[in-house]
Amino acid sequence: MKNWLHQFKEKNHKRYLGGIDFLKYIGPGLIVTVGFIDPGNWATNFAGGASFGYSLLWVISLSTVMLVVLQHNVAHLGIATGKCLSEAAHEYLKPKYSIPLLGSAVAASMLTSLAEILGGAIALNMLFHIPIKIGSLIIAIVAALMLLTNSYRLVEKYIISFVSVIGISFLYELFLVKINWSQAAVAWVKPEIPNGGLFVILSILGAIVMPHNLFLHSEVIQSRQINQKSDKEIRRALKFEFFDTLFAMTIGWAINSAMILLAASAFFTRGIQVNEMSQAQQLLTPLLGNSAGIVFAVALLMAGLSSTITSGMAGGSIFSGIFGESYNISDIHSRTGVLLSLFGAYIIILFINTPFQGLLWSQMLLSVQLPFTIFAQVYLTSSGQVMGKYANGKRMKFLLYIIAILILALNVWLLIHG
Repeated sequence: MKNWLHQFKEKNHKRYLGGIDFLKYIGPGLIVTVGFIDPGNWATNFAGGASFGYSLLWVISLSTVMLVVLQHNVAHLGIATGKCLSEAAHEYLKPKYSIPLLGSAVAASMLTSLAEILGGAIALNMLFHIPIKIGSLIIAIVAALMLLTNSYRLVEKYIISFVSVIGISFLYELFLVKINWSQAAVAWVKPEIPNGGLFVILSILGAIVMPHNLFLHSEVIQSRQINQKSDKEIRRALKFEFFDTLFAMTIGWAINSAMILLAASAFFTRGIQVNEMSQAQQLLTPLLGNSAGIVFAVALLMAGLSSTITSGMAGGSIFSGIFGESYNISDIHSRTGVLLSLFGAYIIILFINTPFQGLLWSQMLLSVQLPFTIFAQVYLTSSGQVMGKYANGKRMKFLLYIIAILILALNVWLLIHG
């Protein structure tokens, strides 16, 4: 009996330690999640929900499934090689391919930062009536200071806190509207392209599956220093990282879905078109009460600031990778990439007259760059020279190419019919 009790305790102690060990791998996925609950997503989701009701919920589902596959695959690269996507592209691709790829990725990072900074500025305008261009400068400076002066772990804690505020805010607002859950359930899984909906579909896709997030995930996973461990630890990390990614992307799916549900219930059912984020807040106040408008603005501010931080990190990672270096905020190349991403975006904002349309166009343009990043990622993660025994198998390679071709086809379709 004593022997059995001893074995029982030992077995459960190992399970407990395994559960605690899993917590070590939680974090990188949530950092990436911020990138697809950013102000660009708010604009595309509110535009989609207000214009087409529940009918574009399937785009959220499809994009999230693709995102799980892509983000796990690129984290796989970081875990197995100890290099981020930008470093690997610099080392293993010919310059005639790597330079245009990484150059366009830096531009994509700037477009991402543009949307994040604009969103935060719109929120400051809602809350404190600060002009958009001044608010944009405030968001860019605050994000830059947080990145240049804080450790990675502290930034990670900030971001996870911000994600929590955003999630709670949307759960609160969902309780204030009437949702047709049976209709929503069908829309989540039934593809439909309404007239005039292709631009918004591509904008949603570009806002969820984002080029800078692929570079960022392969970078932030390095903080766990998994590549320095044994083969057994690497395989264990790959398993736990997948659950981290799946958990984080599911949270993102829920928040993005909540945006469309809220817009569909508050605006589409009343025939109200939303063309500005501030308009969405103003319309929510009489429909849902004063607190809803304030919660909306605070959540948007949190989304803008946290996603500006992650887009700045991505810019630093991509730019340093051009020189074959990993992200290190004390290094000149990483600092240059961060500042280029944030303040390059701010300069573009100075020439934007309609912030909401700027958000939509930035997300659509991201989906144009995305196939190039994905094709490069698939090539690298399928290469035995790069990945060794951890290279993609045939099924994973096939799935990744299907995703890349699908995104490319949607962009070509928009070019022809848009």
